[in-house]
Amino acid sequence: MEFFIISMLNGVSYGLLLFMLSSGLTLIFSMMGVLNFAHASFYMVGAYVGYTVSKHIGFWPALVVAPLVVGALGALFERLTLRKVHKFGHVPELLVTFGLSYIVLELVQLVWGRTAVEFPPPQALRGPAFTLVHHANDSLELVWGAAQAACGAEGVLCSPFPATRGFMMLVAVLMLVALWLLLTRTRIGLVIQAALTHPEMVESLGHNVPRVFMLVFGAGTALAGLAGVIGGSTFVTEPAMAATVGSVIFVVVVVGGMGSLPGAFLASLLIGVIQTFAVGLDHSFVSLVQQMGVPLSEGLASNPVLRLTLSQVAPILPYLFLVLILIFRPKGLLGTREG
Repeated sequence: MEFFIISMLNGVSYGLLLFMLSSGLTLIFSMMGVLNFAHASFYMVGAYVGYTVSKHIGFWPALVVAPLVVGALGALFERLTLRKVHKFGHVPELLVTFGLSYIVLELVQLVWGRTAVEFPPPQALRGPAFTLVHHANDSLELVWGAAQAACGAEGVLCSPFPATRGFMMLVAVLMLVALWLLLTRTRIGLVIQAALTHPEMVESLGHNVPRVFMLVFGAGTALAGLAGVIGGSTFVTEPAMAATVGSVIFVVVVVGGMGSLPGAFLASLLIGVIQTFAVGLDHSFVSLVQQMGVPLSEGLASNPVLRLTLSQVAPILPYLFLVLILIFRPKGLLGTREG
């Protein structure tokens, strides 16, 4: 039972990190129609800026400063580059953001090096948020914190849940609520949505549509920067971190539905939970069949494909999910546009 609970929480926390990333990408696409290939690069920049700021003034100020810096860089990129190629269509936009991702990677390696940097979480987030204690009599107990006294007893199995993951989950949920309120309950949100479908009408009302798009792009990259600070301190801050999650967040956006924020939230949770459980289950088709008592021929039992475990194929599961979605529901889970 503790394996299921901890794996579920780990999957949800990983899924919410994916949502923190994909929410900015979804916001940019839904409002501007731009699929930003460099979005994961802004996530990486957020982690490195947060690392640098935290060394001088601490983690909590970095949690505010880094997203602002990344958002400003994103707005500057939209103003100086993306806006100039927007009139030529989506392909030039994709190419310029694709090129930006490589430029950012090289700059990060020049400034911070090619190896991982040590970006520890603050003291308040170190250690477990709670511990599931499995006693010798097969009972489960939830203890807040490390539960060192209980875990030292004989026959007791402890499963801690890191406080950093709990904080990540809290920030992601608050981000979802804040975005929903901003886009549906404020005048700014209405102007942003109207600028996408009726830009001429919005301009006639006195609003600067290019500036609105610049602010939207900056806000989307700022969300990626916020995710970078939290993800970098929770996992690892290295130049490869953008490539690690870059393709997965595009899977999230397509599976959830292009431009759908609720769809991105649902897809993030599904992919996070599926991938986490797959990593934790070391079973193959051959082992499952043998456990059920079904005899297999020597050829089938030694087949390398059938002997692949779920943990080995876990990295490709999101992409298999993407293929199935594109075949059976091209608009995504909650989307209205074709993926």
